[in-house]
Amino acid sequence: MTSRTSESDDHDDGTGVVTAETNTRPATLQGIPGGVWALGFVSMLMDISSEMIHALLPVYMVTVLGTSALTVGMMEGVAEATASITKVFSGALSDWLGKRKLLAAIGYGLAAFTKPIFPLAPTVEWLVAARFIDRIGKGIRGAPRDALVADISPAHLRGASFGLRQSLDTIGAFLGPLLAIGLMWLTADHFSAVFWIAVIPAFLSFGLILVAVQEPERKEGLRRVRMPLSRSELCRLGATYWWVVAVAAVFTLARFSEAFLVLRAQSIGLPLMLVPIVLVIMNTAYAMSAYPVGALSDRIDRVTILILGLLLLLMADLFLAFVPGLIGLAVGVILWGLHMGFTQGLLATLVADAAPEELRGTAFGMFNLITGLALLIASVIAGALWDVLGPQGTFLGGAAFTVLTLAGLLPVRGRLGGPARS
Repeated sequence: MTSRTSESDDHDDGTGVVTAETNTRPATLQGIPGGVWALGFVSMLMDISSEMIHALLPVYMVTVLGTSALTVGMMEGVAEATASITKVFSGALSDWLGKRKLLAAIGYGLAAFTKPIFPLAPTVEWLVAARFIDRIGKGIRGAPRDALVADISPAHLRGASFGLRQSLDTIGAFLGPLLAIGLMWLTADHFSAVFWIAVIPAFLSFGLILVAVQEPERKEGLRRVRMPLSRSELCRLGATYWWVVAVAAVFTLARFSEAFLVLRAQSIGLPLMLVPIVLVIMNTAYAMSAYPVGALSDRIDRVTILILGLLLLLMADLFLAFVPGLIGLAVGVILWGLHMGFTQGLLATLVADAAPEELRGTAFGMFNLITGLALLIASVIAGALWDVLGPQGTFLGGAAFTVLTLAGLLPVRGRLGGPARS
């Protein structure tokens, strides 16, 4: 598929505000470049594969291989930290090479080729190694893929493009566990059979990025980046970019791990077999809202929409803290999913708006590293509040960080101005 480029570029008006020529063309799904669609389906297929495995892996390790819960926790922590750190270097490398697709394809390929290890692994050490390599693949592909979305998308469809990719990715995130549940029922709890079936969408994902994604030609005169992670290059990212990262980091402290939604469901007495439905509901609301919100952000001020997303998170925290029973849980989980749809693709769009084109890979890498570390800190804080004050303390703590993020958005709003259009 060929990429479509914008007819005019964003420019800096000399004040540091990212602006662009006004365009009244409506954002439509048909107008989004084919390469963005392809990257969305690549993400969806890999997420289906990964989530089919990850939904069952902790239970498989504990019940079949006799692994301790501590080992499972350590494996997950190390794997996710590795992914966050790898994103920085892969993003910077994509800027240095001036190529995004190659690194993204390597990342998806690495993840695909590790999938057969899960059904074949004779010991827990093999599973740990496979999980580790899989997360390295995620780290390698993350920042270059997001930068590639920004490179392919016309400026007036940038929000819609990131929203579409996020929606398709999130569809995979809830289809994977649902497929795992159904296949476990059909195979009478045969873990290896389900793991083998999960291999199929992983290789479809890898094949799709190889044949369906075309990287746009590098623009003539675009500056070559020699040392992307040097202090001088990081300074070139600009104050606006670092404001976006700072606000996103504080915001991430407010939106701790979704595991606490599961714990909240357990705390009100939801049967264990129904607890996973919490994440299905949350991801459904997320997937349904991400694209419409992204398209809307191409027509009105992006930061206004981000503020609405934070207000949704604030309401979610208050419902989960104060409204008892299934009603409070259901409304809180739906609001949580909607806030994800209003914010996650939009934050990526703001990074793309603020960062220089030649440093987009580095920009997304640093953004992912800092917000990843913030999520780790947030989950530790949330867990401590839960142990000391119970569920109400955790969600009220999240509400407090949300208010702090809203206050931090005021200076960013002035710098970013309205939506970027071509």
